[in-house]
Amino acid sequence: MLTGGPSSNGGVNRGRFLTPDVVVVGAGVVGLAIAWRCAARGLRVSVHDPAPGSGASHVAAGMLAPVAEAYFGERELTGLLTESASRWPGFAAELAEATGVDIGYRTEGTLVVGLTADDLTEARRLWAYQLGLGLPVTPLRPSQLREREPALAPRVRGGALAATDHQVDPRRLVAALRIAAELAGAVLVTEPVRRLRDVPAGVTVVAAGCGAAALTGLPVRPVKGQVLRLRTPDGRPPGFRHVVRGYADGEHVYLVPRDSGEVVVGATVEERSDLVVCAGAVLRLLRAAVDLVPELAEYDLVETLAGLRPGTPDNAPILGPLPGRPDVLVATGHHRHGIVLTPVTADLIAGLVTGDGADSLLASFRPDRFTAASGAGPPASGGVASVPAVGSGARTTSEQAMEDDSWN
Repeated sequence: MLTGGPSSNGGVNRGRFLTPDVVVVGAGVVGLAIAWRCAARGLRVSVHDPAPGSGASHVAAGMLAPVAEAYFGERELTGLLTESASRWPGFAAELAEATGVDIGYRTEGTLVVGLTADDLTEARRLWAYQLGLGLPVTPLRPSQLREREPALAPRVRGGALAATDHQVDPRRLVAALRIAAELAGAVLVTEPVRRLRDVPAGVTVVAAGCGAAALTGLPVRPVKGQVLRLRTPDGRPPGFRHVVRGYADGEHVYLVPRDSGEVVVGATVEERSDLVVCAGAVLRLLRAAVDLVPELAEYDLVETLAGLRPGTPDNAPILGPLPGRPDVLVATGHHRHGIVLTPVTADLIAGLVTGDGADSLLASFRPDRFTAASGAGPPASGGVASVPAVGSGARTTSEQAMEDDSWN
């Protein structure tokens, strides 16, 4: 879209500039990664968010799981997940080189396990589908599982290894992306965006999570998730290395170990927009977690959180030009895949900004797939220029929780 080449300042910005080439609305992992990619190409970039990194990126577990999260009826999305996961090693290395920040990128793989016979039957049904797509899933007997992870409960009936499903620490990732974007010349503006016309630029990128619905009229809804954080009593690394995704008496749960001694336990999936942490959800998650890894009963419970994923009608992200507004690009609706989709989203949107042409990967995820089918679009009264602010002083619950576009 910006075909005139980099700005005259070579992308190095000192203080606020008057007219940026690119305004990114939302400073979660997706927004910051887009800003980094655009600024690194020599464009003047500003990122607007009153509370950078405080939304879903702060709650996310950080699983990079294109295999374990390949679900029925989401073939195109699975392809995008796989493509983005393949970019993660290079993305992580480039980010570490640019910033010197350890983002907690780990490659031990993911174990998917079933506690009971019924749990294992459900898991095997999904593995059969994933294997049919050619995804790398290796079924394991209980003895093989415990050879890999002795901390697993003896009751576990079986499981599988998704060796290419990795993890990263989203909170460290936010810090690194912010540093990288600012080193490349991007300017962070901690003020609300009341209307898109209030932030004039060559291109505006809306990466505002659930807040994108108000700014664009697109069908992005909040999907609540509750998450727990545990910590080993002595602060040493947990007694297991792999991410564990389990079925435990019908309850789905994931356990993400960190070298810091932290274990992230999650997550509920609720069609609600409140941020209340419920005792019942904590009970269900803890019971399932301890059923799979009994030693977790001795860990400290250090944090309980609720956040809002930006969901769409087909559970896939919305990427590309807003219908009727070619100067507005949308990067939202990542639902539970915001972290794993960060590299490919940043590359695709930056390519559109610089006029490299529409990548074929975008075909299934364009915003007009909804506007053509349902008539959704910017509000009639003044279009996207007249909608309420993202992160304004009177923010809704969903805007407060999800000004960025990440979750898992």
